[in-house]
Amino acid sequence: MDVKGKVVVVTGGASGIGTALCKKFAAEGAKAVAVADLDYDGASSVADEIGAQAKAYRLDVTDQEAVQSMVDDFEAAQGPIDMYVSNAGIIFSDAPDWTTISQTNEQWQKIWEVNVFAHILACRAVLPQMIERKSGAFIVTASAAGLLSQIGDTSYSTTKHAAVGFAESMAISHGDDGIYVACLCPQAVKSKMTADAEDSSAAVDGVMEADEFANRVYAQMQEGRFMIRPHDTVEGYFQAKAADYDRWIGGMRKFRRNQMQATGKPI
Repeated sequence: MDVKGKVVVVTGGASGIGTALCKKFAAEGAKAVAVADLDYDGASSVADEIGAQAKAYRLDVTDQEAVQSMVDDFEAAQGPIDMYVSNAGIIFSDAPDWTTISQTNEQWQKIWEVNVFAHILACRAVLPQMIERKSGAFIVTASAAGLLSQIGDTSYSTTKHAAVGFAESMAISHGDDGIYVACLCPQAVKSKMTADAEDSSAAVDGVMEADEFANRVYAQMQEGRFMIRPHDTVEGYFQAKAADYDRWIGGMRKFRRNQMQATGKPI
């Protein structure tokens, strides 16, 4: 996937990895970049920094009408959307008691809508036209938590596993339609979500700068990879998990115990 001359949408574009991806695509010659986010001021700031090829949108990714309206408006101005990066996401921890049922029903519903169902709503808006044209790209931002699990974040890990599953199904179902599908599964990347998380279990291998993340993602996109793992360690962890699931669970329990002893919380 090469973005030169392409029309691109990035949700969650107002900060963190979304911003880094918007800037990277613009720098690589994208024709136009939609910076979409619930934080319109932040999206506008990013679009202004990029310049004339970017446009900011206030977008609630869980609102089907809003997603379709954004797509229609951007396509009317720039032409068919070549790539949609469904990147917006949220997180709730298992605080305060660190059990798997700590979070409320409302939190579970919200994180499901943002981290999983938003991908489906985005596909409803752009997939039919991509199938008709026999070209296009759809990128799902999941997480290494969707391949491994993130200690202390039950709903986040669960929804990111579901996001990986959706991306897999899309790649299987629509690869023969000429559509490139990729699933991003990073560990910790510098963003609002990882602020002050340097000592957390999620950052055990460090926190990657967002610009480096974007560079690694784009390099793997150009190679045509489905599974994009910007952090080199994730592949080894995933292979170890697949080789001996029970041993991996035992190792994660030990990791949780050690983290609790060191910081008083598993995350």
